[in-house]
Amino acid sequence: MSQYDNVSVVKKANVYFDGKCVSHTVVLADGTKKTVGVILPSSLTFNTGAPEIMEGVGGSCRVKLKGESEWTTYGDGQSFNVPGNSSFEIACDEPYHYVCHFG
Repeated sequence: MSQYDNVSVVKKANVYFDGKCVSHTVVLADGTKKTVGVILPSSLTFNTGAPEIMEGVGGSCRVKLKGESEWTTYGDGQSFNVPGNSSFEIACDEPYHYVCHFG
């Protein structure tokens, strides 16, 4: 799916790491929340509360989940799962566009 229809958008952006990651929260008609954003070229570490699925919709990144020793590359159309109450490192050499699905 290339777009979400019939959604509400939280006007204020979520800005992390001095603007290296910016996203907006969208709320679907059924109440499901997602964030849609971009990570600019950088290396960052994110902590999770709820489980997440990160869906790449443009660009590419390298990811290392907590407890793993190897990096895995993900591109447009690929997703990775992050457990709840965990963390992941992400490295981007180009803008990485994503949708974060929670739960």
